[in-house]
Amino acid sequence: IALLFLVEHTYRSSAAGLGCAARGCSAYKAGQSNVRSVSPEPPLQRDAMTEPRVEIESLHFSVGILGISGGSLLLLVNGYSHSPSEALIHSTALGILLLIIAALLAYAGVRRSLCHAPLFVCLCLTISALWCGSGLVHILHGEGVVQGEEGLRGALIPGLAAFTLALLVIGVVGVLCKEVVLSIIAFSVCLACAHQIAGLYDPSFGQGASAASYLLVCFLGAYFGTGRLLSYITKGKVQLPGTRSEKKAKLTAAQAQDRNDVVTAGLVGNLLSATVLACPLLGVVPALVPGQVPWLWTAGVLQLGVCILSYRAMDTLAATFYGFTAVLKFAEGYSLLLPVWELQVLFSPVPLPTVFAVLFFMLALFSTQKSLADGLYQLFYVAYCVALAAQPRGFFQGGTQGVQAAIFVVSAVMLLLTLHNMACPWRLPTGEGLLRSLLSRTNLLTLRPLDKDLHAPYLGYSKYADAEVLGHGCSVLSAFAITATVGSEGPLAFLVLPWVVVAGGLLQLLCGSVAFARGKTLESTAFILYGIMWAVWGLTRYGGLYGATRGFNVAVGIICFLLFNCFITGGALFLSKAWFAYALTFQLILVSFLLDTLGTLPYGYDIGVTIIFGLVSFYCFLANLFNSSFQSPQLPLGTPFFRLSGYGGGGEHCPHVPARKATSVQQIAEIMKNGGTCGMPTDTVYVLVAACNRPDAVEKAYKAKVHAQDRPMSLWISSIKQLEPARHLLNPVLWDFMEAAWPSSISMVIPRGRWCCGQKGGRPARVGCPGCVYACVCVLFSRVFSSLSLATRPMDGLLWPERLCKVHRHPHQHRHPQPRLHGGHTPHRPGKNWTGQLYAIQY
Repeated sequence: IALLFLVEHTYRSSAAGLGCAARGCSAYKAGQSNVRSVSPEPPLQRDAMTEPRVEIESLHFSVGILGISGGSLLLLVNGYSHSPSEALIHSTALGILLLIIAALLAYAGVRRSLCHAPLFVCLCLTISALWCGSGLVHILHGEGVVQGEEGLRGALIPGLAAFTLALLVIGVVGVLCKEVVLSIIAFSVCLACAHQIAGLYDPSFGQGASAASYLLVCFLGAYFGTGRLLSYITKGKVQLPGTRSEKKAKLTAAQAQDRNDVVTAGLVGNLLSATVLACPLLGVVPALVPGQVPWLWTAGVLQLGVCILSYRAMDTLAATFYGFTAVLKFAEGYSLLLPVWELQVLFSPVPLPTVFAVLFFMLALFSTQKSLADGLYQLFYVAYCVALAAQPRGFFQGGTQGVQAAIFVVSAVMLLLTLHNMACPWRLPTGEGLLRSLLSRTNLLTLRPLDKDLHAPYLGYSKYADAEVLGHGCSVLSAFAITATVGSEGPLAFLVLPWVVVAGGLLQLLCGSVAFARGKTLESTAFILYGIMWAVWGLTRYGGLYGATRGFNVAVGIICFLLFNCFITGGALFLSKAWFAYALTFQLILVSFLLDTLGTLPYGYDIGVTIIFGLVSFYCFLANLFNSSFQSPQLPLGTPFFRLSGYGGGGEHCPHVPARKATSVQQIAEIMKNGGTCGMPTDTVYVLVAACNRPDAVEKAYKAKVHAQDRPMSLWISSIKQLEPARHLLNPVLWDFMEAAWPSSISMVIPRGRWCCGQKGGRPARVGCPGCVYACVCVLFSRVFSSLSLATRPMDGLLWPERLCKVHRHPHQHRHPQPRLHGGHTPHRPGKNWTGQLYAIQY
């Protein structure tokens, strides 16, 4: 494994160097074919990094296949040597080895999820979850927590049954998609799980049939994994027969939207937890036991990973849904684990499941814009939360287990539909686009287009979708969870701890991390601070520690949180009224914690402030969910109480538009015609540009950069035809070179003459003429009907752009980014440190 990672790192480093060396040649070739291109779509740029990426994806495939083969070899040896008296591999050692291989498979699945390989991703993550859960059960059995063959059978069978069905669905889809290797692996592991279930029920059946299935997986995976690895190491010189990776056909427009390949892994997690809770009702196992907790918490961890990767895929609705279901999985596991220490029945407070049902219903309502099947599927979780609220014992009652049996069936059907529509060229009907077609007939509601630019981050930050919907939803859950009257002498008797610690603590930290990656400093600070507070207070108040630690020490900690939240509340004055109300009401929550610690809490104060905070959080949840789904109307979040100078602080708005759209370029062109300025990327840095036929715009560019009046400016041109009046001043060889090389990143410095028409840009004796490399910028030139003047500084006799914003470019990213154009009117007297409109430009 270490050798594979070393080979990958070495190949990445060499490929990065090769890419840097080959960019000049690629730019020259691009110039030969795109000299006079004015297409609104930027030209496709191909460099030396294209092929290495294909090879790296082949390496991830090899790691996944060889990992499955290695795990199968381990279970093969254990199966053939297993005897009722003594096993060859101890249960603890077997469990640890399975956990290591499960981590390797999870790595391969996550890395392959960055490209479109849904079947392989689903197979890797499913087998990873299978071996992770079974590995934990084997560790518990080896350490004596799960005792005897009866305990091992009751702990293993629910998880094995769930993965038998999931792998069967993956194998069927593999056959339909003609993925021979993946379908054979899925069917073989499916048969191995089924044979293992039969061996657990009847010891005389043995584990030989299960070992035979793993033998097939071992041989097949070793051959294909080794073949791909040899092809990768030798760069295609050594190719085993039948192991060549064939390029797939181009995706259709509908399939291109389904880029979130990890959604199927989330459905597998729902299938797993539903199987565990439905097995006692169906008589598969006698009762729910603590040995089944690893399956539930494996499903929870899997869905947390799906939540994070869904944010990376700009799928906010899926990320929020699987974040909520992960909370349920951890609560279910906690309810099974608690009776080991507490000899009492666990009760669930009524307000929380009711609020959870409302959150799931709102999410299901808005998920119908993706497909009708998604909305109907999430309604089953509404019924599940209603069943939890109706029966105080919650997960141990027959009603909730019956709903989980229905979720088991529906999850299997959704897994088949979703995986088939992602992997196969023809799609099964799921009601996709039905709501959009219905709302198109009315003017009351206008859905947002299926465009991921809504969640585009600030300049220089990671590309994750906005996580505020999940953050506010978790605040609602935490607030209504602590409304239950819980005495300090027996807090563990009520199901409050997982709602506060997982929903309010863990997921709030996750939302804060995503907000920080997006460049939202205040929002990330608030979510992280509140997550820490919910986790600490939940463990102290509802974890059985409150009676011993209650007093001055806890009060000092809460006072520190109060002081920190004062800064957040003050910062929210500059953000929005909704965020100010959110921070202020949480300050009241902290005051109730402080009064409770000191023993001076007035009767009903804590209930009142938690309900107020819950209602404010619910409005923020609903407003962000509604505004991200509908373009009009919009639920108001309120304007800031105070505004700062700079971006967003002035009276005029700087539009953020994607440069790929011709309408966006036209919008920026209209602003520049009227004397506005535009932020634009060059081949090296970002610059501020203005139209040369508008002297007032050039003055604004000077004032925005606080330039001296004698500082030079270069002149940008979109076509070499604009230099025809100055052709007699140039060498014919230079003119031929310019015709062949432009558009590219090469800049020219030529004598200035009457052909400049009195433009202000440039030095008195010469002017710099950088050629434009972006087709969208060429269109902008043609729309403005003139060249652009650029704020620059002199360097070594050439005119280089002024560095307006530092950009960290990924080593495997194309040198020329696909730019976003942002235009706006510069304030009349900007401050010296004003950089507002420049931060909206991004790759």
